[in-house]
Amino acid sequence: MEIHGYCDEKFAGVREVLECNFRENGDLGASVAATVEGEFVVDIWGGYEDAARTRPWQENTIVNVYSTTKTMTFITALMMEDRGLLDIEAPVSDYWPEFAQAGKEGICVRHVLSHSAGLPGFSRRLSPAELYDWDLVCADLASQEPWWQVGTQCGYHGFTQGFLIGEVVRRITGKSFGTYFKEEIADRVGADFHIGLDPRDFGRIADLQESPAAEPPTAMDPESIIARVYGSLEFESDTPSTEDWRRAEIPAANGHGNARSVVRAQTALANGGKAFGTEFFSPKAVSRALQTQIKGNDLVIGFEVEYAMGYSKPVDWNPLSPNANSLWWGGAGGSTICVDTDAHVCMSYVMNQMSTYLLGDPRGISLHQALYAGLMS
Repeated sequence: MEIHGYCDEKFAGVREVLECNFRENGDLGASVAATVEGEFVVDIWGGYEDAARTRPWQENTIVNVYSTTKTMTFITALMMEDRGLLDIEAPVSDYWPEFAQAGKEGICVRHVLSHSAGLPGFSRRLSPAELYDWDLVCADLASQEPWWQVGTQCGYHGFTQGFLIGEVVRRITGKSFGTYFKEEIADRVGADFHIGLDPRDFGRIADLQESPAAEPPTAMDPESIIARVYGSLEFESDTPSTEDWRRAEIPAANGHGNARSVVRAQTALANGGKAFGTEFFSPKAVSRALQTQIKGNDLVIGFEVEYAMGYSKPVDWNPLSPNANSLWWGGAGGSTICVDTDAHVCMSYVMNQMSTYLLGDPRGISLHQALYAGLMS
């Protein structure tokens, strides 16, 4: 498999692991990028956009990265607080008054960021068309009672988190989340990352390939939190390939980009708030990002997680970084992003061959570990 792009020879191990992922670990098309001290040391790609292997993965190929999208909402919230536009400690209802109904007046923005707000799903099963209706989704979330006592437990807000953060951003700025993110972050650092994709970019989207071993959860208590979460949305494997999905703004799940664009958008957090000649926020906001909010077994994903301000802190089962002051997240099927404020490293892996891993895909872990091996050599 031919690998294209730039890789500093100090980090040749990353290129070798990517080659191995194509050769031995089932990758179809993928990109990997990393910055150290704010400078790109890796920006490589290879493989194919389609299962038939007729369309090579290009420098500007993009793909749906699922929940890696969430990190764009996190960095936006941190930037807005640093600018004095948002108070993460404040109740959500300070910005979105209708949200206070049904006993939610005590839910603060930080609870939404840390998946502890008790709103991991919708009140009923939503069709894809309903999911694309921003006002309908936000009205559903505003009318709900929390599923548990706010702040006492964490449960992954897989689709809902993006709407919750996004509506707060919309109420403050008067702009949709995708528009605000584009203007205030993506455009300022040249990040080719989109939440709500223009149809003119559809031709460079890689096709997501579902893992053949992936199976929907079965035989669970229909009243359990997991069953209620999965049961609150109609979602098929071909949903992300539809025009409506691509054009919609679903800030927790439907961002389109590649590893380079993810790293461009997130590098500032690894470097005291500055990246590519642009200052997004102060070092104080970086410290804010690292503050642990809740730690424990996540009621939805079933793993031990330590949530900071949106991102997770390091965990043993997903060793993307050896450093304590690191933040990470990923997307269903394998995409990753890790921001290391100790080593000033930002790295991402984005691919189109889905795996069965919700988080902690070995392909991504091996790439991140190869980068640190180069860093320490």
